[in-house]
Formats: sequence, structure tokens, C-alpha cells
Amino acid sequence: VVCWLTGYSTSELERLREQIGGVQEQLAAAAQAMENAQREAAAAAYDLETAQAQQRQHENEVLQLSERKERFDAQAAELRRRQEALREELEQIQTRSAQTEADTQKARERIEALEGAAAALLAFNKGLIDGLCGVVPAVKPQAAYYEMYGWQGVRALARTIAYAKEKGLYVITDGKRNDIGATMQAYAAAHLGVTQVEGEDLEAFGADALTVNGYLGTDGIDPLLKVCGAQDKGIFVLVKTSNPSSGEFQDQMMHAMYEPLYRAMGNMCQKWGQSLPGKYGYSGVGAVVGATYPKQLKELRKALPDTFFLVPGYGAQGGAAKDVAMGFDKHGLGAIVNSSRAIMCAWQKEGCDPKDFAGAACREAVRMRDEIMAELGGISLPV
Repeated sequence: VVCWLTGYSTSELERLREQIGGVQEQLAAAAQAMENAQREAAAAAYDLETAQAQQRQHENEVLQLSERKERFDAQAAELRRRQEALREELEQIQTRSAQTEADTQKARERIEALEGAAAALLAFNKGLIDGLCGVVPAVKPQAAYYEMYGWQGVRALARTIAYAKEKGLYVITDGKRNDIGATMQAYAAAHLGVTQVEGEDLEAFGADALTVNGYLGTDGIDPLLKVCGAQDKGIFVLVKTSNPSSGEFQDQMMHAMYEPLYRAMGNMCQKWGQSLPGKYGYSGVGAVVGATYPKQLKELRKALPDTFFLVPGYGAQGGAAKDVAMGFDKHGLGAIVNSSRAIMCAWQKEGCDPKDFAGAACREAVRMRDEIMAELGGISLPV
């Protein structure tokens, strides 16, 4: 029927069916291919999206790494700066350390030098004391020549005083101290009295007398008088000193009293000494009156009958035996004559071996003593 209706033969229809079947298969295959392609396209899109996400993540990571690198670079730069600063600080510390070591070495050398100088002073003093203790009654160490060597020198002064006293000598510390109130009390305790330490009274220097400057008046002398009375010590007040310029002030006339300033100071010594009377008429307040001014020395001897004189200026300063004799009373008492350089450096004058400095000092002291005694004619105690 179909063949009749269409005009195709059976074989032709069979071929057509086969062709249709082939086309349908191709369509089915195409549809399947399309579906596969769509799936692959979806996978590719997913992969692309994933790749893009990964790329964005990588870009973020790269950015973060870049930022971290910048931070690390900044930290590295800061560390290098700190390292350089620490290196410079270390160099400075090493320089200071080297300087400190050098300063320490210098300080050690300075201390050793002062120790050596002080030891030499003490050894020299002991030699002089040993050579002179049988000839002279007293020694007068000048504090300044010990203080210039620091505490080591001051220690040598204390040991010199102690050694001289062991040898039976009277010790006058030439300090020319001058102050008032508590400060003068401290000077008095240091040189003539005692200092209380943990309930115990201790002597610091232990001299028998001290030279003082009285131009602050009674306020500067009273603290000394109290210590002198308690400890049986004495003072020598500057009155008419032996130096060339002493007259610039000491010779000035006190118009209200019609007398020079040194006379007024001498009169004060008489007054202050009333609280410290002595066995043979002389008080514990003495006066420093130089042999280089014999006229004033004679005048003051007459005006100050109760005042013992310390007479510097004999020998190297130009005072002669006839000059110093003006300071003594009719009994050959009332004064002690000071000579420093002429005795200490006698070995130079003699030209003898320097090791014999003590022997030369003794010989010069004997010569001076005999020269002065020839002027005085002798010594006798008052009846």
C-alpha cells in the first residue's frame, strides 16, 4: 500500500528507512555530543572560574608577600641602623673603658707618687728630729707643706707630730687658723684637743700649740682658749709678722688709741691670756713677732710682759741673733726662736753629703743656739 501510495519500491523504502535511521542516529549522536560539549563547557567555565579565583588568591598572596617583604625590608633597615648604633656605642664604651683604665692608672700613679712624697717627708722629718732633739726644745711643722701632698701628706704631719712628741719635743703646728664659732671649735679640737667618736675621745693631731690669726676678734679665740685650758695647750697669735709687707696693715695707726694695729693685737693677747696663766708668768696665749723687725720686737716685749713670743725670721729671712735677743726678758726667757730653711737646708750651706742632712742641721742649730746665748748672756728662772 505504501509503495503504491508513494510510488517507491520496497527496496527504496527500506533504504529510506535506513537513511532516516542513520540521520536519527546522527541526531542522537549530535545531541549527545552537544550535551558532552555543554558539560565540557560547564567544566571549562568552572575550571576558568576556579583558575580565576586561584589567580586572585595568588595575586592577594603576592600582594601580602610584597607587603611582608616591605615590612621585612623596613625591619632589616631598622636592625642595620640599630646594629650600627650599637657598634658605635660599643666603640664609645671601649674608648671610655680604655680612658677609664688610663685614668685609673694615672690615679694609681698619682696616689703612689703622693704616698712616696709623704713617706719621704716623714723619713726626712724623723732624721731631723733624731738629729735635733738633744739641742732644740721644739719643732714647728708648717701644715701647708703637708696639705699640698693630699691626705697622704696630712697623715705624714700627724705622724711627724707623734714622733716629735715621742722624742720629748714641744710641737707647734703652724696652721694660722682663723674662723669663728663651731668652725673654730673644730679647728681647736683637730689640732689641740680631742674628737669624740662613738663615745671615745680621740686626738686627731695632738700638737702642743697652734698658730692662729686673731683678726676675727674674740669670737675666733674663745673656742681655742676653752680647749687650751682643758688640754694644757697653747696658741700663738699673729701680731707683728716677719714678712716684708706685714706693715701694710699691721703698722696702720689706730687713731682712737694712737697706736699701730699690731699693738692693739698684742694688747688683746695680754687680755686673752689672763684665762691661761702660766707657772713662770707667761700665759698660754703667745704672740708671733718677727725678728726682721727688732724695734717692734723690743717695743712689744716691754708692752706685753705676760705674753710668750714665737719669733720667726731668724736665719734665712735675715734676722740676726742681736735682733731675736730683743724678744727675751731679763732672765733670758719669754721667747722661742724659729728657724726653718737655715736648719733644714744646712747640708747645702755646708756642702756636705746630703745623707748627712741631720748632722748638718744639728751643727747649724748648735751654732745658732750658741750665737743667741752669746747675746742673752744666760738663762735663769725668776725667783
